Amino acid sequence: MMRDVALVGADIHDGDMLHRGRALLRRQGQVIIVDPADLPAACLRRDLGGGTLLPGFVDLQVNGGGGVMFNDDPSVAALRIIATAHATTGTRALLPTLITDTPARTRAAIAAVVQAVEEGVPGILGLHLEGPHLSVARKGAHDAALIRPMEPADLAMLCEAAGRLPNLLLTLAPESVTPDQIARLTRAGAIVSLGHTGADYDAARAGFDAGARCVTHIFNAMEPLLSRAPGLIGAALEDGRVSAGLIADGIHVHPATIRAALRAKRGPGAVFLVTDAMATLASDIDGFTLNGRWITRAAGRLTLKDDTLAGADLDMARALRVLVQDVGEDIEAAIRRATRYPALVLRDAMSHGALTGGDIIHLDKDLHLSDAAGDLWTAW
Repeated sequence: MMRDVALVGADIHDGDMLHRGRALLRRQGQVIIVDPADLPAACLRRDLGGGTLLPGFVDLQVNGGGGVMFNDDPSVAALRIIATAHATTGTRALLPTLITDTPARTRAAIAAVVQAVEEGVPGILGLHLEGPHLSVARKGAHDAALIRPMEPADLAMLCEAAGRLPNLLLTLAPESVTPDQIARLTRAGAIVSLGHTGADYDAARAGFDAGARCVTHIFNAMEPLLSRAPGLIGAALEDGRVSAGLIADGIHVHPATIRAALRAKRGPGAVFLVTDAMATLASDIDGFTLNGRWITRAAGRLTLKDDTLAGADLDMARALRVLVQDVGEDIEAAIRRATRYPALVLRDAMSHGALTGGDIIHLDKDLHLSDAAGDLWTAW
């Protein structure tokens, strides 16, 4: 019989609310928040001495990790390496992300994630396809030669993939897809996100009305918000149906801009954190290749030769620190953006983003991860 174990001495965030002065008890496989005075006398207790317990992070935009890029190796073996690397940084659930690539590479990525889910690879929630149906004008680090409009064969393949995967997130630009295609993808079960686009306000609204419910790394690779041209940013911030991913590394988006966005974005849709992590996460490599182009890692930035940002050298705990320490957001709200809010975007979060899943991490008082790769219930 599994013995009762309690974690005490830390605040507890359940993915939604912060609880102070409580204990986390694991009893018969269930995880519950209790008053320390009500703990069973015979249970094992571990005093964490401060900090915060919370669900493992949920990241919907992960390009690589552990020295591996998913684009370079769309295989189950690569997915295991990437997921393991992210687990050591506190991210326990993720969407491996394929950046714009060839049709053959896209099919290989779909097949690899389907197999990984069937095999129960820990942390793999589905797939994020970021391209190739984007805007060349707002390509960022994507290869312009591989960007193209969506054709009927693409639509059929993606609808079929949405039926096979627990979650299929698609980053699309209104310039390369029609509202009807967005609607058909949504009906098939895909989660459509608008991004890498020069779309104006009306085009963005048309995409949302067709079923798009997300925006990919808001403020980056899209038209800026202007007084007479609010664009995708303005449309997303005012629409309660729509959630928006944010790269909070202090490089992609200025803290003052983040503050303004968090104050503006109200309603059921929310701003959530993504890392946009590349192969550099949980590794000491100083660069890597993307579609045959070298990406340099230096001073917390990942850049192409022309200094274009190419993903982020970021883990989720550091993104939290930026939100709390630089942006000034309350820790309770900030943790929701790394756990509960991304889980709500998904069709099936597989119990992640909340304590009910039992996958718990611990942050110290400065929001650094402790026991990164360990099991809090058994590490004594």
